[in-house]
Order: sequence, then C-alpha cells, then structure tokens
Amino acid sequence: MIDPDGYRPNVGIILMHPDGRVFWARRVRRDGWQFPQGGMNTDETPLEAMYRELEEETGLRSEHVAVLGVTPGWLRYRLPRRAIRRNDRLVCIGQKQVWFLLQFTGAESDLRLDGTDKPEFDHWRWVDFWYPLEHVVSFKRGVYASALRHLAPFARQIAGQRAIPQPQPDPRPDARMRGPSPRRPGQRGQGDVPPGGRVAR
Repeated sequence: MIDPDGYRPNVGIILMHPDGRVFWARRVRRDGWQFPQGGMNTDETPLEAMYRELEEETGLRSEHVAVLGVTPGWLRYRLPRRAIRRNDRLVCIGQKQVWFLLQFTGAESDLRLDGTDKPEFDHWRWVDFWYPLEHVVSFKRGVYASALRHLAPFARQIAGQRAIPQPQPDPRPDARMRGPSPRRPGQRGQGDVPPGGRVAR
C-alpha cells in the first residue's frame, strides 16, 4: 500500500526497559541496527499493525508490553535513490510512520527473534534512550530524532529524569537534533528536565 505521494504507511516501535534503555536490534545478514518497524496492511489500524509487527519481529505479545505514548500524525523519511525500485507500477520513495513507545513488562526470555520463517533481526541489546540517534542509518536519523523527542516525556514518567537527559542541539548544520554525547550502550546519563505530557493508556 503506497499513498499518492509515494510513501508507504508504516509503524515504528520503541520498546523501553523500565530503566529507560531501549531495544536495539541488528538486521539479519546486515550490519545495520534499528528499532522494530514494518508496513501496515490495508485493513489495519496503526495499533493493530504495531502489535502484529511486535510479535513478528520480537516474539512479544500485547501482554508483554504497555503502550506509553504515540506520535501524532505521520513522520516521513525518503529512501536513498539506490533503494527505490522504479520498475514497480507504484514507486515507493519512502515511509510515513506512526511511532509507539512501549514499556517492556515481560521477561527477557519472552523475546524471540526467530518466530517467523524470515526473521528481521539476528541480535539485540538494550541501549541508552538517545543512543540510536548516533547509530541509525543516516536517512532515518531525522525521523528517529522526531519520534524520540516527542516520546521522551512519556518515557521519563517511567524511567525518571536522570535516565533520559534532555537532548542537546547538534552544532553541525545538517543535523536536526541529537541526544547527549555518545556513551557506551547501557551506561546511564545525567541531567534533569521537567516531565511533560500524560501517559497514554
């Protein structure tokens, strides 16, 4: 399903440990790491697509998570030219996404990457909340920044202000927003920022 502007509807998932770290996974047979995400079917709502993709890519079901927040409207990114298939009848130039922040409430043994015939990921780990901004592929960085920035207040209500410090502007002219200086995965950050927004239930 591709809209008239060439964007495919998609959902993104930020799965957060109660301590503020987020689920970060490596794509099968590739060196790229990312959050779970996937396309929506024509008969699905974003919430339905999110739960389906969550189970397909991580093995988790609705009883293993709690929805904390969701981005309003669509966030879009364009694919690099090399990834655009121009031989298709409908050319997909990018993704338009709704992002969900989920609190992980299950056990780590519930996480299974091999639940389908074609797994999306082959390895995962918990990383600091802002870590993905420095490590996701460049063409997704703007969407990741927008999603994390919007959902951070909901995350702070669970993990606390010290676990998720305020993001700092990046002085580079081509950068929109970044988190604090890179840290080792799992290392806790410092800083206080007022909490904002109510937790979505």
